[in-house]
Amino acid sequence: MNKINYTADQEQLARFAKAMGHPTRIAILHFLAQRNECFFGDIHEVLPIAKATVSQHLTELKDAGLIQGTIEPPKVKYCINPENWKLAHALFDKMFTDCCPSKKNSCCG
Repeated sequence: MNKINYTADQEQLARFAKAMGHPTRIAILHFLAQRNECFFGDIHEVLPIAKATVSQHLTELKDAGLIQGTIEPPKVKYCINPENWKLAHALFDKMFTDCCPSKKNSCCG
């Protein structure tokens, strides 16, 4: 069996997509995108889920690089990571442009 050699862009796009693959994470991203910064408690108050669950989702988004956090005891402040947000936008845009031509000659059309 041959191993597929993925490009760095494909690997990064998959990581972003996986991190965004839950409705709660999309809600968190939307919440953060509307603000310059946000404390953890604010997110928990807006989303009606347990603190531990919010924390898990924040960790997944942070590990993917879509958000960043700074510790200001006793809280952690989270915000969108602007550099990776632009990269995610560019990678998704490129994928949709490259993979979905606007031709009407579709095998399913």
